Amino acid sequence: MNKLFKIIILLVFSVSSFSSNAHVLHYKDLNRIEFDIYRNNKHIGKHIFSFERNDEKIAVKSEINFEIKKLGIVLYKYHVKGTEVYDIKDGNLLKFNSKTDQNGKKKYVNMIFENGEYTIDGSSYQGKASIDYLLGTWWNHSIVKAPAQISAVSGRIINQKVTFIGKETIKFGDKTYNTLHFNFSSTDKKLDKDKKLNTDVWYDEKTLNWVKAAFEKKGKWEYKLVLID
Repeated sequence: MNKLFKIIILLVFSVSSFSSNAHVLHYKDLNRIEFDIYRNNKHIGKHIFSFERNDEKIAVKSEINFEIKKLGIVLYKYHVKGTEVYDIKDGNLLKFNSKTDQNGKKKYVNMIFENGEYTIDGSSYQGKASIDYLLGTWWNHSIVKAPAQISAVSGRIINQKVTFIGKETIKFGDKTYNTLHFNFSSTDKKLDKDKKLNTDVWYDEKTLNWVKAAFEKKGKWEYKLVLID
């Protein structure tokens, strides 16, 4: 029965998300999403999305800020600012730009849609990419059916396998969410360990809004939803 349920869930995502970009319009009324970031159960920062729109475009602005401290001394700082711009009529991603300061190491992505594909100029990849690939910013649930994601930090293409784990109820304080739990993993087994994707993501069962993410990389990391408007 559980296996059958998992198959049904994946079919629902495939049918309802026939165009990954078009499904951006599912979120057209959102204004702000805010996450708290935890490392080893300690709150270290924020990840905030803000949505702006006019008659032609939807702009999704994202900012990540966190610091890792020990005995009050900052050991590691991380800051990202990025903007996704979508056509408001068909939901297609028109362009994306981001700048990252990874504890002094600079990374970037400049990406544009042209001639039916993406052209990427990133700190880790320069070249073309299929429109079937989605940005790894997680808020768009259609990423569960994408064959690959594009790093929003460096532009590198990450071929992925998505596994539906099951339904789970999550509580943050006095808020309860009924969620769908997915695991995202790299299909390229030759990648170095620190380059491999292995992230668990939870989406609200009804709204399909992003609720939580978790992964391990030099510690246990969690993103927990604190506000959605």
